[in-house]
Amino acid sequence: MRYVSFRIGGRTSYGLQRGQSIVDLGARIGDLLPDLRSYLMALAHGFQPPCFPDLLEDYATSEIEYLPVCQPGKVLCTGINYVAHREETGRTEVPYPTIFGRFADTLLGHQAPILRPQVSDKLDFEGELAVVIGRPAWRVPREKAGEVIAGYACFNDASIRDWQRHASQFLPGKNFPATAPLGPALVTPDEVGPLEGLGIETRLNGTTMQSARLGDMIFPPDALIAYVTSFTRLEPGDVIATGTPGGVGFTRQPPLFMKPGDVVEVTIDRVGELRNPVAGEPATER
Repeated sequence: MRYVSFRIGGRTSYGLQRGQSIVDLGARIGDLLPDLRSYLMALAHGFQPPCFPDLLEDYATSEIEYLPVCQPGKVLCTGINYVAHREETGRTEVPYPTIFGRFADTLLGHQAPILRPQVSDKLDFEGELAVVIGRPAWRVPREKAGEVIAGYACFNDASIRDWQRHASQFLPGKNFPATAPLGPALVTPDEVGPLEGLGIETRLNGTTMQSARLGDMIFPPDALIAYVTSFTRLEPGDVIATGTPGGVGFTRQPPLFMKPGDVVEVTIDRVGELRNPVAGEPATER
């Protein structure tokens, strides 16, 4: 299944995407489960979702405004998780994943503009696979990690590189408003299948910038879930972003950064395509 979160007619909801059609689960289930996060929580506690005819359509995808696919309490990102990216950044091998946090209010949906902030022109792209948690998860053994995954989504961990390097911590450069597209859909593991052979690609204005296989990750999703849940409890809707392949803009010669008017796309086989224009941050009124 493919779940989406969206806005239509001033109302926010979530539903199933089937091709170019949307079934509005939020409207049909009601206020008891108002968003996809609460729906995932209910599923984890035995809720039986209703069945709908395959031909049912409440809206066409062209009618909705996509929102970030879920409403996470925690967004945990992984740095330097592909060998090619480790090599292009000059990093050494490490025994544990590099984990940092993103604020949930930096997320945006498919087709929404990524905002280049007024304080920097060093806006970089980072296409990634996001893992969305589907069950409460605390100290999950690696061999059981698959049991807590609700699904996968495309993610763009767009980074403000100069702010990322103000100190040894990544957090400032990773938390500007409207810099982290997530979506367009949460795709369940049964629909995605094994990850290792799936391709991931980032394109800027139609030109491929990053291309890899998910099997190239140094720490795959099961290892990340085991590591992360060893120090923090995860709940349904929480997100682990699994890191970006080589080819990012700041390591190129000359460096290549995104600018207003650009379009960036992250495509992952069997997961989807996340497409976002780039715009300048509106002037701040004083």
